[in-house]
Amino acid sequence: MVRLLAGDIGGTSTRLRLVAFEEESYTAPESGLLYEQQYPSADAEHLNLIVKQFLQEANSPLPIAACFAIAGPVKNDTAQVTNLPWELDARQMEADLGIKTIRLINDFAGIGYGIPALQPADLVVLQDRPAVANATIAVLGAGTGLGEALLVWQKKRYEVLATEGGHTDYAPRTDLEIGLLQFLRSRHRRVSVERVVSGQGIFAIYEYLRSIPGASPSPVVEAQILKEDPSAVIAQQALADGDPLCVQALDLFVANYGAEAGNLALKSLPYGGLYLAGGVGTKILPKLQNGLFLEHFLEKGRMRPILESLPVSLITNTNVGLIGAERYAQTLIQPD
Repeated sequence: MVRLLAGDIGGTSTRLRLVAFEEESYTAPESGLLYEQQYPSADAEHLNLIVKQFLQEANSPLPIAACFAIAGPVKNDTAQVTNLPWELDARQMEADLGIKTIRLINDFAGIGYGIPALQPADLVVLQDRPAVANATIAVLGAGTGLGEALLVWQKKRYEVLATEGGHTDYAPRTDLEIGLLQFLRSRHRRVSVERVVSGQGIFAIYEYLRSIPGASPSPVVEAQILKEDPSAVIAQQALADGDPLCVQALDLFVANYGAEAGNLALKSLPYGGLYLAGGVGTKILPKLQNGLFLEHFLEKGRMRPILESLPVSLITNTNVGLIGAERYAQTLIQPD
């Protein structure tokens, strides 16, 4: 029996999971979970301190390997956590924690590694098509920003190819969207798709629509925006059909989300499936299910038949990144 440690590390919270694997089969039964806990990230000066507390609480022998999915850029097993002063180095962590092998991966890579382990209950199907075994899988997710990644089959398992696709250029398709581009260009030297397809993008779209002559913003909504998270207010109003400007803003967001998903699909041909991740999707699920997302996903001219053949699903399991870190940790001890 070997023990592995997995972590999903964000600026707000750190989630850790200790699991036991049968060394002979490298499989973890349902009872393989030994201990799991969540901690406020900002309460500690370094991730090592949280890990030490976790292992002490677990009252278990040290794990042989660990993988931490980090919300922030990762390079050569070093990382800077977004919104925290944590500078992480896997080699330093191995020495300090006494864990033989530690790997750091990006949090969106963690989501990618978790996808093959998902069950039907973890998904909402948006386009029901059969997945081709071992074919490429694509994942994108609107949250604070926009993450994009690919999964490609390598010998026995999927490997995740991390990308910075969310920072590619925003491509408007209509006069209204051209106006949105011009509006955002007045604020930013360059407009990436993340400026539109993300949590921050919902509010940016609303601000643009509000600026168009003749727009009638609701005083109630404007007052709410000053007190609460603007994008959340807009989404809530739109889902309740409470304010026409909010409805228009969220519809334009969903249209652009669908268009970008289609762009990623054309560049990767994910016959293994295209998955939506990130916190925004689950919060606006009815809008993603009403047909607007798929309409713009499929609107690619003569390439439409290709996109119509792809399975498309939304991930609802909020532990997918932690699951991915656990699965990656497992590869660290598996024979090739």
